Amino acid sequence: MTTGQSETGDATAGDTKAAGDAPRATPGGATDAAVRPAPSAGPAGKTVAPGATGTAEKTVAPGATGTIGKSSTAEKASTTEKIGTTEKTSTAEKTNTAGETGTGDGASAAGGADEGSAGGTDSDKAGSPRDETATALEKDTAAGKADTTATDTAGTAAGDAATKTDGTTVETTPKPDPWAAFAPAPEPVLTRPRRVARAVGRFLIHEWTLAALGSLALAVLMTWPTLRYPLYTLPQDVWDPSLQAWQMAWSGHVLLNNPAQLWQSNTFYPEVWSFAFSDTLLGYAPAGMLGTGPEAAILRYNIMFVLAHALATFGAYALARQLGSGRMGAAVAGVSYAYAPWLLAQAGHLHVLSNGGIPLALAMLARGHGWSLRHGYRPERRHDGWVYAGWLVAAWQLSLGFGIGLPFAYFLGATVVVAVVTWYVRRTWFWTVRRPFGRRLVVADLVGGLLFAGVGLLMAIPYFKVTELHPYAERTVGDIALFSPPASGFVTAPAESRVWGGLHEGARAALPWHPEMTLLPGFVLYALAAGGLFFSVWKLRHRLLLLAGVLGTMALAMGTRFFGGTWTYIPLFEHLPGWNGLRTPGRLMLWATLLLGLLAAGAVTALTDRVRELAAQRIPSWPGPWLRLATLLPLLLVTAEGLNVTPHPVAPPQPAAMRLVDGPMLVLPSNQSLDQHVMLWSTTHFQDVVNGGSGFTPRQLDQVRRLTQTFPDQTSVDYLRVLGVRNVVLLRDQLAGTPWEMTVDQPVDSLGITREEMGDAVVYRLWPGEQSPAPQPQPTPSGQPGLPTNLPSGLPTNLPSGLPTNLPSGFPTNLPSGLPTGLPTQATGGPGSAGGR
Repeated sequence: MTTGQSETGDATAGDTKAAGDAPRATPGGATDAAVRPAPSAGPAGKTVAPGATGTAEKTVAPGATGTIGKSSTAEKASTTEKIGTTEKTSTAEKTNTAGETGTGDGASAAGGADEGSAGGTDSDKAGSPRDETATALEKDTAAGKADTTATDTAGTAAGDAATKTDGTTVETTPKPDPWAAFAPAPEPVLTRPRRVARAVGRFLIHEWTLAALGSLALAVLMTWPTLRYPLYTLPQDVWDPSLQAWQMAWSGHVLLNNPAQLWQSNTFYPEVWSFAFSDTLLGYAPAGMLGTGPEAAILRYNIMFVLAHALATFGAYALARQLGSGRMGAAVAGVSYAYAPWLLAQAGHLHVLSNGGIPLALAMLARGHGWSLRHGYRPERRHDGWVYAGWLVAAWQLSLGFGIGLPFAYFLGATVVVAVVTWYVRRTWFWTVRRPFGRRLVVADLVGGLLFAGVGLLMAIPYFKVTELHPYAERTVGDIALFSPPASGFVTAPAESRVWGGLHEGARAALPWHPEMTLLPGFVLYALAAGGLFFSVWKLRHRLLLLAGVLGTMALAMGTRFFGGTWTYIPLFEHLPGWNGLRTPGRLMLWATLLLGLLAAGAVTALTDRVRELAAQRIPSWPGPWLRLATLLPLLLVTAEGLNVTPHPVAPPQPAAMRLVDGPMLVLPSNQSLDQHVMLWSTTHFQDVVNGGSGFTPRQLDQVRRLTQTFPDQTSVDYLRVLGVRNVVLLRDQLAGTPWEMTVDQPVDSLGITREEMGDAVVYRLWPGEQSPAPQPQPTPSGQPGLPTNLPSGLPTNLPSGLPTNLPSGFPTNLPSGLPTGLPTQATGGPGSAGGR
């Protein structure tokens, strides 16, 4: 009620009428200006305010009161008061706002109290002057705490008590809310195991997890039957894969036992820096640390062969996605990059197939710099962590070999230069608002670039040493001409292609050296890329740049066949450090394939976006699902074109002598192909062997092969003793058609050596009964390491050249004229040439 006034009205039944308009004294002598808390409810369950007339039919929670404000006469409003579960309606002549108390028609209400609160009572309060009310509120009495309910009062029933008119209190059950069923379910409290399970589930259905698993599953299927007998078979042939299986085994073995001797391998004894005679696959060294022996090496090779295809697919997919392609377009780019028909001819060259680090590193670097082909530069997406990761992957790719890694290194260098120049020009002349790059990103690029350059330098030092010691190992323009493919090679598939191999047999016969000249990336890929020039999500200038990249890399891949290479390959060969070590220009087709895949990804993404729009416009959406299914057609066609008929021959078993005879040793017969098997057989103990196969033949090994044609005789025995060779193993199953076929059973008593049968091999011990100190290889003044200076006199001068008589089929019969006359004895590019660059 408002003090100073008297408001009279007809109160409804059961309400209390206020008496008088002056402040009344309570029995205790205090005025009722400050409303005191009502006493605790008694047995009757009701409370009457002292000094007020009438009978209070309502109960008020002790300490609950409204804020005494102003009162005014307003038009009548109906108010509903809830007492327990019973509603009572009275007509008031004023509207009470929150925090105000008004009395109308003899009804008193507490504006701050919640009428009908569970477990509380309500009574009329006597009016008081405003200043007294303010004073009471400032004293922080219970009247100012409107949110205090009857749960604070002892003896109440916490919401279950309702008051009748006779003052009795009954226990009632709260009426259930009928709308509770439509309320959102409460968030369950997850236990730690459930949180872990949910995190694992989210990880398993993430796009990148599915992409990685899909790439791995596709690699197993597309390379089948590589993993059918992984301990015994090798893909493509048994020559170069044997060499590369030894390379992984050696790097893992030496890094565990004697890292300082990494480049001084156990083959080509007594040569130095012999591990740098070919690409090393050094990045696979961690895998080489697992297991020993030829079977473990073969198993390791087959696993890495499959994983290399999976990484290439995943890397190209990641690059296309980062540049702005859709999932289906990125899948087309990944599959076309990893399973292009021309790569089927490289199935025996693991260092060529191990190219997945190239697109993966580019994707990480683009992600870290916040750049994509479709959306341009977005500074808010920068992240220096991805930059570090990109440079690390790039360094790892370089460690696999310079045959693929060197063009990648020059591409990264050119990209950095172009990016810096473009950034400076645009910021200076075109951007009115400075677009940030970030100090952390600059530091990441500097650190990552130095790491990449450091790995490249450490890898290059041994190769420069080899070039210095063996200057004849350098490639010439004539070598490049031998392996430069004509333009017809870009539409010719290798024999390993299941789809096109048989149809292109005549076209392959016209190529001088078809294993390195059949460069078809896929007719489906050609078609998709051509469509991407006109219908794509990429901008027009980006499409033109991709097209220029395709044409430029194809011109480089032709070597000297593109107008003699005068303006394309030859300048790179003569001026770029290390470029003269690349003997097969056709492998640059790798870059053309990647760029064609990006063009195709733009076209497929535009197609899928259009299909999605058409499906959304249909009511109902039929035949929308069929249209979406049609977007799988490009992926299926690209995959089908990558099917292969690659042979998987059984690797030659290890002779028992290779497990029992120590080194230094020489295995006869010795030639480029057989020596690669000897390297694989030596992975049990890694004893020193004179044998070795690589991209070139050292002159000392060629000398050994010639002088041992008459073994066993005094001349060859003395020569091998000078080299420090202790044992010679003659393999009986390889002697057909060789000079040793007639001399293997001759007596050797007069030569001071012993002869012993060991399984299918004959072992000759050149130092019977004593240990021969193995001489340390020393470079001679002529630059040839380890050549003996005290050779016995009377060496024959008309020895045969020592070339193998049982070379595998497939060597070219129509070599072009004008070939160089100083080529090594073993034609590069055939069996045993994969290790070279």
